[in-house]
Amino acid sequence: MTTLAPAHFSLKHYEHMVEVGAFAGEFEKHIELLRGEIVAMSPIGPPHSVIVGRLNRWSYQVAPIEKIEIVSQGPVRIPVSDSEPEPDLFWVVQGDYFKRHPEPHEVLLLVEVAESSLPVDRGVKLGVYAEAGIADYWIVNLIDQQIEVYRNPAGRDYQDRSIIRGDTPVSPLALPAATLQPSRLFRS
Repeated sequence: MTTLAPAHFSLKHYEHMVEVGAFAGEFEKHIELLRGEIVAMSPIGPPHSVIVGRLNRWSYQVAPIEKIEIVSQGPVRIPVSDSEPEPDLFWVVQGDYFKRHPEPHEVLLLVEVAESSLPVDRGVKLGVYAEAGIADYWIVNLIDQQIEVYRNPAGRDYQDRSIIRGDTPVSPLALPAATLQPSRLFRS
């Protein structure tokens, strides 16, 4: 009996498919590349959309835009794992991103907003981000109304993990003076 395995795509192959429109127009798909596999992204529901909007507003209020670029639901190019995820929000150093997507060494903060995607965000994506050396990874957990903070990447995991709830502030490593309380995100 033959066992079927998923096809593995290099990052270069995937980027070529995107460039030629393989997933656009009548073939439009909301996808991302994780460890060489093209995977469907979870649909975005109202709470997810609201939280991403609030994260964007907070980011623009606290980040110095002459030094930090804020990207919402855009790709991060991660060659080490043949991955190109599309986090809900991330901060990168200012740069020329017209000809290429940001890479991990340029990422200052990366945030995923999770409900149905929570197992993926805590699993394969966490491993991809840690392996890439992304120093500050947050999961805004819609189910438990908390921010999960992952820092100090080592291999495919993070050595430091904390859960922030209520009015307890959390600050990005890249901007310690900026604070965010989960209660600010989850208010009605």
